[in-house]
Amino acid sequence: MQLIDPSHPLYKPLWVRILIVAVCFGWAAVEILGSQPFWAMLSGALGAYSAWMLLLNFKPQPPAATSDAPAQDDAAGDDEPTEDKK
Repeated sequence: MQLIDPSHPLYKPLWVRILIVAVCFGWAAVEILGSQPFWAMLSGALGAYSAWMLLLNFKPQPPAATSDAPAQDDAAGDDEPTEDKK
């Protein structure tokens, strides 16, 4: 089961991925200082998982090719003159 989809466009900028990991580990530090080992362990594990998925195993997707040219209709490209064009 994959909890984080690294191919989502939200995770493309590096600063977003670093911020997510830093917030998770930062919250783990807050919980340690508050003497809450269970929540510290949970947020630390989430930080480790997000670091693994978003920093270590991240493979950026190549940009999708977009077509700026409009699609041509087959009927419009006929070489035969019609009676209306005479």
